[in-house]
Amino acid sequence: MMIAYCGLDCAGCPIHIATLEQDAIKRRSMRIEVARVCTEQYGINLKPEDVSDCDGCSVQAGRLFPGCAKCAIRLCAIARSITSCAFCTEYACNELLRHFQTDPSARTHLEKLRANR
Repeated sequence: MMIAYCGLDCAGCPIHIATLEQDAIKRRSMRIEVARVCTEQYGINLKPEDVSDCDGCSVQAGRLFPGCAKCAIRLCAIARSITSCAFCTEYACNELLRHFQTDPSARTHLEKLRANR
């Protein structure tokens, strides 16, 4: 699994999956769907052309979705030099708790990491 700092499964992320898609027509269709979902469910007005390639939020140089680049959780983890919020001394902070409300599976992933350290 490719787990983001916040616990999201990057390997299952539709943005990452579209990045890996070789067929240009399918990739375009996937990006249209990502833009629709971001707009309807998260209130982030995206156009399909705004959905860039992404190799996961832990990349320091390379392809990164703009929303991930600005993510407060990601920026905090990088500033603290930790590979995952699971290893933070302030786990689970208020920012993460808000995030878990949107994506409970992220908490599950981080809890597993914490248990296996």
